[in-house]
Amino acid sequence: MKFNEEAQQRIRHAIEQAEKNTSGEIRICVEKSCKDEDPLNRAASYFYKLGMEKTSLRNGVLIYLATDDQKFAIIGDQGINNLVPPNFWDKTKESMLSYFKDGDVLQGLIIGIEYAGKQLQRYFPVNAGDKNELSDDIVFIDGE
Repeated sequence: MKFNEEAQQRIRHAIEQAEKNTSGEIRICVEKSCKDEDPLNRAASYFYKLGMEKTSLRNGVLIYLATDDQKFAIIGDQGINNLVPPNFWDKTKESMLSYFKDGDVLQGLIIGIEYAGKQLQRYFPVNAGDKNELSDDIVFIDGE
């Protein structure tokens, strides 16, 4: 699956909107295949390769998507995991999955971003002087 410029703009906009009410940081990472690796392990690997653990409050979230394999994962940083219950991202995943099953990957990602932003807002409200610590651009591992 390719994300044209309009789709990328919609995703960036969703991230910008979600981050307006939280100090948390959301990123999207896309590749064609997770190469028979567990998508959660793959997400964890890219989380560190992208330097997402370097946010001041350790409150970054990565939504990882392997398009050809039709697999995805959500991973949050230590600051989030120290505060939330173990099944914290389950509702976000469920809401995304319903769109993915209907073939609407773009809307699934946008819903996931919106839901993640609302979840982060509860634990990490926006602070005075908050700055965007991570790029809102999609990371395409395969260079799409």
